[in-house]
Amino acid sequence: MQPSAGVDSVSITIGIRKKLTQISPSPSEGCIFRVHKQLRGVNEKAYEPETVAIGPYHRGKHSLQMMEEHKLRYLQLLLKRKNESDADRYVTAIISLEQEARRCYAEPISLSANEMIEMMVLDGCFIIKLMRKFEMAYLRDKNDSIFQMDWIVSSLQRDLMLFENQLPFFILRKLFDKIEVPNQHNRLIYLALCFFRDLLPGPGYRELVDGNSHFKIRHLLGLIHNNWLPSFAGIVPNGDGSNKKGNWRFIPNTTELRGAGVKLVKIEGASLFDIKFENGVMKIPPLTIEDRTESFFRNLIAYEQYCPDNQLT
Repeated sequence: MQPSAGVDSVSITIGIRKKLTQISPSPSEGCIFRVHKQLRGVNEKAYEPETVAIGPYHRGKHSLQMMEEHKLRYLQLLLKRKNESDADRYVTAIISLEQEARRCYAEPISLSANEMIEMMVLDGCFIIKLMRKFEMAYLRDKNDSIFQMDWIVSSLQRDLMLFENQLPFFILRKLFDKIEVPNQHNRLIYLALCFFRDLLPGPGYRELVDGNSHFKIRHLLGLIHNNWLPSFAGIVPNGDGSNKKGNWRFIPNTTELRGAGVKLVKIEGASLFDIKFENGVMKIPPLTIEDRTESFFRNLIAYEQYCPDNQLT
């Protein structure tokens, strides 16, 4: 059969080829998503940054522009401390990771390679400098407005764990190698967990080691999730995994427990998952609720829905 008059098969093929190069990565590659409508519809503000945009999804929003100047100022201070005249060392370190980083985002990123690299350098250096200043007060400049007002730090803690507001963790590792001592990634993890300590509604579960074969740190939210996630062996009798999903039951409420003669005791310093029942006494860690707690839990839920393979074994 002859093609219809006016049909240009070459142009159609070129057009399809162009579209194929622009499609987003498969779900197995992406680890930073936009939250879907069903989740977002319950409380859209829980997923939206208030103070700073990290990564491409919220980049350019007018309400977040104030912090863009702080990113530049923090990079300037970093270069001054290192006696460097420009950011070439950091740009060069990220160039080879640009395509890999782009594939971490589940939606197509319209930024050019130059724009993408500049964004990652500015955002990554800002995050690392912020966490270092948070943990080491002597590094703060007396006119640093971020640390002059508690609400800004509180808002940044919230924004930096949002699911849509992430940089791939390997970008932070690479920049940290240039800012501090190379290959001291446990130090980066320590600084990150210290930074989020005030945000967490309870202690984390354990220390984490980057590169551990049991998990891969995708980004800061993934780090928080893995720090909180209990060992499955610790919550299943004998650690044999024999309980089927259908056999799990919710713990009765407080009224029912007390009616059955159970005494409830608060224990401090334990993970929220460290609930113990011994000799008629149920020991329960306290759960701290504040303005940021809902956003914290909703973003953890989003992460688990989009990244189902993040469970530890």
